[in-house]
Amino acid sequence: MNLLLVDSMTWTITVLGWFIVFVALVFLIGVFLTVPKLLNWGIKRSLRKKNKSTEKVEQADDTVVITGETNAAIAMALHMYFNEQHDEESNVITIKEVKKRYSPWSSKVYNFNNVNFPR
Repeated sequence: MNLLLVDSMTWTITVLGWFIVFVALVFLIGVFLTVPKLLNWGIKRSLRKKNKSTEKVEQADDTVVITGETNAAIAMALHMYFNEQHDEESNVITIKEVKKRYSPWSSKVYNFNNVNFPR
């Protein structure tokens, strides 16, 4: 494509489109990063109003440490579960030619030239 054949309006629309997409992506990233913080802030605020300690909320933010033995047990259980779902296949592909019979149900002639409508 020759760049001289493309007019300036095309470049303006292209640049403006890319700009709008990137601004929307930055906005969505901002929304996804601030919503959890706002939810945690609301929970802490409601607990303070009820005169409860905020330690429970702060403990909920901590990550749970799973040992390697637990991870291995989960991985083995998933492996066994997914392997039981599939049968052993022979990996032989056979192609059989099947002749279709003529069916008047799929004929367009009967659909367009049907003159026996109930009136």
